[in-house]
Amino acid sequence: MPTIVVEVMPKAEILDPQGKAVGGALVRLGNADLANVRIGKRFEISVDGAVDEARLDAVRAIAADVFSNAVIEDVVSVTVEGQ
Repeated sequence: MPTIVVEVMPKAEILDPQGKAVGGALVRLGNADLANVRIGKRFEISVDGAVDEARLDAVRAIAADVFSNAVIEDVVSVTVEGQ
């Protein structure tokens, strides 16, 4: 059964307080070279049958309308795994 994976990230110009907190913790733990952390969301959707371009277009529309807030987030990828 294929899985469609949608990844959503905060827009580059938007402050990511959760990522900032994790980045600060990494530095405090001795990982100064791991800075500028951004935290996003990943959605996995199982699909019965094959995934065609029409199905991907439908999921892209859902991702833009439901999975992300277009004001502060970007849908960065919609991919298929296991097909």
